[in-house]
Amino acid sequence: MAASSEAEAAKVISIFVYPIKSCRGISVSQAPLTSTGFRWDRQWLVVNSKGRAYTQRVEPKLALVEVELPTEAFSEGWKPTNSSYLVIKAPGMDELKVLLSKKHEIADNISVWEWSGSALDEGLEASKWFTDYLGKPSRLVRFNEVSESRAVDPDFAGGYKVMFSDQYPFLLLSQGSLDALNMLLKEPIPVNRFRPNILVDGCEPFSEDLWKEMKINKLTFYGVKLCSRCKVPTINQENAISGPEPTETLKKFRSDKVLRPARKQQGKVYFGQNLVCKNSITEVTGKMVKVGDPLFILKMVSSCEEAAA
Repeated sequence: MAASSEAEAAKVISIFVYPIKSCRGISVSQAPLTSTGFRWDRQWLVVNSKGRAYTQRVEPKLALVEVELPTEAFSEGWKPTNSSYLVIKAPGMDELKVLLSKKHEIADNISVWEWSGSALDEGLEASKWFTDYLGKPSRLVRFNEVSESRAVDPDFAGGYKVMFSDQYPFLLLSQGSLDALNMLLKEPIPVNRFRPNILVDGCEPFSEDLWKEMKINKLTFYGVKLCSRCKVPTINQENAISGPEPTETLKKFRSDKVLRPARKQQGKVYFGQNLVCKNSITEVTGKMVKVGDPLFILKMVSSCEEAAA
C-alpha cells in the first residue's frame, strides 16, 4: 500500500442524506457526523406487515417519495422542537408530516437484510399514508438508537455502526467516474441513480477505487470496500421505471471480471467506494463535512486487485 503526499486530491461538491431508506435524498451544504454516518441518514424505514424492509428493488415507487427536514436540522447540535417535522410527499398523495420529537410505540421484529430488532413506530397516520401509496400494508419506523445497534460487516470494518443503510455509513463517488460512464451511455444519467453521500470532483475517473485513507475537514475516512451495485441504479428516479442501463454498460468495464480478474469472481459490478470514519468511534461532537471541503489522500492501493470488494 502506497502512502500519498498530502496534496488536495479532490473537493467535495455535493453531500446527500437519505432520511428514509430507498426514498429520495436531500442535497445539503453541510452534514454533521454521528456514530452511524451523517445525521438523519437512513434513520427511517418503510416495512411490510411482517416488519421486513421495503426497498426500491421490490417497490420502485419509493423513488418518487420526496423527503424534507428543517434546514437547521443539519446545523451542529440542533434539537427538534414540538414544531419540527419530517415532511413526506409523493405523486397523488397529501403531504404527510411526522413530528420529530414525538413519543413512540415500539415495533418489534423489524428486519433489514441481516439485521433484526425493534424500532420506533411512527404511528397510524404514517402507516395509512404508505399503505395507500404502495397499495399494500406498510408502516414507517425509525431506528431505535437507545436499545438497538447494527454493526458494519466486521470482515471489512470492525467496530463501526449504521442505522438502516445497506451496509456502510458512507458512500463516496467522484464526478469524474459519473462523467466517464455517461460518455458511454446513449442517455446520460444523473448522480441520484447511485445514491452517494459524498460526491467529489477534481480527480481522475475511478481514482476513488484506490483510496484507502483520506482526510476531509480534519476527519479521517477509510475506504473499506468497493461498492457493488444492485438493481437500484437501473431505476429512473424521476418516474420509477427500470431499464437495463447503466448495469449493462458497467458490466463491460466495471465488473469483477475486468477489474479483479485474479480474484474470486462474484458476477458483480462496482461503482463508488464505501467508507467509514475513524472519528465516529471516538468524539463526533462538532464534526462536520461541508461542500467545498478539500479531500486529501493519505494512503492508497495501486490497483482494484488490491482493494477490498
